[in-house]
Amino acid sequence: MSERRTDRAYYALIAGFVVLLLAVLGAIGMTWAQQRAFLQVSHTMEVQKRLASVLSTLQDNETGQRGYLLTGREEFLEPYNAATAKLSDDLAGLRRAVADNPRQVAAADRLRAAANARAEIVSQTIADRRQGDLAAATDLRRMERGKDLMDDVRREVAGMEAEEERLLILRDRRLTQGGRFVTIQLAGSALASLLLALFVISETRRRLAQTVAAGEALAEANVQLRAEAAHRQAAEAQMRQMQKVEAIGQLTGGVAHDFNNMLAIVLGSLDLAKRRLKGDVVKAEACIDNAIEGAQRAAQLTGRLLAFSRQQPLEPRALDANKLVGGMSELLRRTIGENLWVETVLAGGLWRTYADAAQLESAILNLCVNARDAMPDGGKLTIETSNAHLDDAYAATHGDVAAGQYVMVSVTDTGTGMPADVIERAFDPFYTTKGVGKGTGLGLSQVHGFVKQSGGHVKIYSESGVGTTVKIYMPRHLGAEEIVEAPAEVTATPRAQGEEIILVVEDEERVRHISVDTLRELGYTVVQASDAAQALSVLTMQPRVDLLFTDIVMPGMNGRLLAEQAADAWPGIKILYTTGYTRNAIVHNGVLDANVALISKPFTVEQLAVKVRQVLDGQGANRAG
Repeated sequence: MSERRTDRAYYALIAGFVVLLLAVLGAIGMTWAQQRAFLQVSHTMEVQKRLASVLSTLQDNETGQRGYLLTGREEFLEPYNAATAKLSDDLAGLRRAVADNPRQVAAADRLRAAANARAEIVSQTIADRRQGDLAAATDLRRMERGKDLMDDVRREVAGMEAEEERLLILRDRRLTQGGRFVTIQLAGSALASLLLALFVISETRRRLAQTVAAGEALAEANVQLRAEAAHRQAAEAQMRQMQKVEAIGQLTGGVAHDFNNMLAIVLGSLDLAKRRLKGDVVKAEACIDNAIEGAQRAAQLTGRLLAFSRQQPLEPRALDANKLVGGMSELLRRTIGENLWVETVLAGGLWRTYADAAQLESAILNLCVNARDAMPDGGKLTIETSNAHLDDAYAATHGDVAAGQYVMVSVTDTGTGMPADVIERAFDPFYTTKGVGKGTGLGLSQVHGFVKQSGGHVKIYSESGVGTTVKIYMPRHLGAEEIVEAPAEVTATPRAQGEEIILVVEDEERVRHISVDTLRELGYTVVQASDAAQALSVLTMQPRVDLLFTDIVMPGMNGRLLAEQAADAWPGIKILYTTGYTRNAIVHNGVLDANVALISKPFTVEQLAVKVRQVLDGQGANRAG
């Protein structure tokens, strides 16, 4: 019984909707008809407006003629000139407006002929008057002919207006009839909607009672589902926390392992150097060299970690990747040896990219070293450049890349290849499949961090036993390539020239003393300060300071603010920043501010000597930023 009642309800509901749909469709059809009628009425009014314009233009034409005939003054021809220029457009517009009515088209053609003939007579009359032939200008036969033509014009205009009036009455009658029908249709639709609404209300009440009963059963099920969902969320949160702890553990374990190894080299070597310093200077120097090498490896490790975390200060410029790859041949030969066949495929018409040239070169070199290690028995290494477009479909399947134009640099080897699980973890820091002591596990993570910080994309394609291709996509730069002068080759450690004075500002006492002693060793006159306030006092008392060499991260006022105040008060002072890590002072969005000179800690005597000399000689950026 309940099922039959439900079926009847469905049938009644469907029938009601069909009736309502038919009523609505009828109303829509009549509405369209009304809209067409409105357009036709507007069309009739447009034609009448153009007819009035043609008649008014011809009358203005005659007015200008009469004034000129009577006075002979050119200014009376202004209405004539304006009407003559407008007449052709008016007649053409009228012809287009009545193009849908053959009778009106024929009348418009007759009107054009009469109007043009009348305009020609007026033009000839004015020409005779200009030549001084007043008799010809006022020839009675010509004037009668002009009057007849004007009567023809008025007759054609009146006929066309009458035709349009007839059409207007007809269209208005249709519009009125259509409006009545639409009203009837809407009334029918309203009645059908009311009946359907009453049926729906009745049916809804019946079903509501059923829903309430079902809802009570569902409520109990929902309580159980919420409990299960809460349990699942807690389990997922715990899993995410475990994954974070595992990742941090892997990272800190790798850092601790590598740093402890490097510190063992530094401390052990320095301890041996101290013991041998008095007895065997040569062995002591060898120990010191080992300590320096260990410290440099530690500095490289921190640089790679900054690259992985996308925090290294980049100095991007527009560059040609073809020139960069082409200039790496000697470096690659020294790095990967001569047992590999290296092929370079450079694309013609390669776009420019905007990147830190040194970091891009380092990334390519990292990939080449990985390729070399994957081919212990030799093989082929291919470096290729090309223009690339990553479309929306590719971007949709790779959430970390934006669609657009890129410059692609790829490194391909014929080595052992990588399985899918290795590719998935290839960019993780300290993850490596190489043997103990053969890899840090930071090469690919450094490449990935640099490329992402530069707004690019990196992708690995590999097959076990076949080889690997790593593609770097750097964003296209639409500007021109920048002309960057190559730095002059340094044959000796640069030193002070004359009495050059440097102010060293560093809050860490031992670091400050090292910097002061190094600069004095290079022949500079050095004054020092432990913070920004003391530095400003020194600048006030010191008659001349050529270079402000300041740390960026200091308590109180940071180095950036100090440099800005110093540059405002002493416009000629040169600025050189130093830091072990900076994020916001002179580096924004991972890019070093324009025209800012920076030397990162730790640095060697040679590096400091070269950088200071460049800034003092105006070869590098040296403003406060």
